[in-house]
Amino acid sequence: MTLEDAIAACPIMAILRGVTPEEILDITAALFHAGVRAVEVPLNSPDPFTSIGRLSHAYGAQMCCGAGTVLQPGDVDRVADAGGRVIVSPNVNPAVIAQTVQRGLEPAPGFATATEAYMAVDAGARHLKLFPAITYGPGHLKQLNAVLPRGVAVWAVGGVGAANLADWRRAGARAFGIGGELYVAGQSAAETEHKARALVKAAQSLPT
Repeated sequence: MTLEDAIAACPIMAILRGVTPEEILDITAALFHAGVRAVEVPLNSPDPFTSIGRLSHAYGAQMCCGAGTVLQPGDVDRVADAGGRVIVSPNVNPAVIAQTVQRGLEPAPGFATATEAYMAVDAGARHLKLFPAITYGPGHLKQLNAVLPRGVAVWAVGGVGAANLADWRRAGARAFGIGGELYVAGQSAAETEHKARALVKAAQSLPT
């Protein structure tokens, strides 16, 4: 599944920081059953490339799977070889973005300012991650959206949850990366599905 298709189906990307290869399929099954269609395995998780490989093999046709906290171009290649489709970073690194585009993957770099946003767009990104979103607030995003190019999708990531999805959507966020409110390391699949269903329900009530 492409990133565009995934966020059109459900605008939530699950950030599974700390997930292990042994847990990844059970946790992802819980997310899938709840309606989530995009999953990110941060590279500071245990053995992340094995998790991404298992995830992509089992769910690649039904979900958009990828990596987060990608800081080096070489890691883009490892994610691509494992079957990942999206590269999420906390920063704007033109070399990482360029390598992502070259490998046919979708970059989603983190930004905070108009300067960083345009650096990312110029490097080839069409999905931008406002991070940490809670630091800047919906008002910051609303002002930035007034000047960003058409076709650029902004995600709100960091401190985003069911209680404030509507505020971020009104400010122009198209998608939401959600970590701690959805998953913490060691959490059961049942608890993950319970949390995911609440977030998906909140997302379904958002204005288009």
